[in-house]
Amino acid sequence: MSWLFGSRKAEQKAEEPVQQQSLGFDPTSVSDISNILSTPGALDTSRLHPLAGLDKGIEYLDLEDEVLNQTEGAQGLIPSRGWSDDLCYGTGAVYLMGLGIGGAYGFQEGIRNIPANSPPKLKINTILNHITKRGPYLGNSAGVLALTYNIIDSTIDAFRGKHDDLNSVGAGAIAGAIFKSSKGFRPMGISAGLMAGAAGAWCGLKSLLS
Repeated sequence: MSWLFGSRKAEQKAEEPVQQQSLGFDPTSVSDISNILSTPGALDTSRLHPLAGLDKGIEYLDLEDEVLNQTEGAQGLIPSRGWSDDLCYGTGAVYLMGLGIGGAYGFQEGIRNIPANSPPKLKINTILNHITKRGPYLGNSAGVLALTYNIIDSTIDAFRGKHDDLNSVGAGAIAGAIFKSSKGFRPMGISAGLMAGAAGAWCGLKSLLS
């Protein structure tokens, strides 16, 4: 077997001058990369592997910003590229707001309901139970309402070809009615009125800030 290992060593020795000639340095003697970088022509892309294709230069992707929503009246406080942006931003913002308000309410409720003369662990557990009860409930409810509202509002905008306060108030009323549709007509009417009022207040706030 010695002839086999000997031929392998001979092949390795024959490859070393070829590698040194193609790379500009001996790869077996590399101990510091700064020496390689300081070598003239070390960063020449033509010396790299031909399959990399870097000798042809680097092609950059031409990324163009998507055009903002051109629907009449759709330009609001936050730039929007269409219904998908409104759906994501609106739903996410309302969900987080509901989560925060519900968590704050649960925190106050937990403090009020702490048992007398209870140990610290029980106090903390009581507060956390109320926070996790009120926060996610209000956040999820607000997120569902915002999701339904944005879908209906975008549909009305597409149907009418413009966006105005009437669309927002109408979408709020419909979303509120759908949200309480399983509770009967009276809860549906109350929910529709509250959502229409909230949508009207949002429209008024936008007109003041814009």
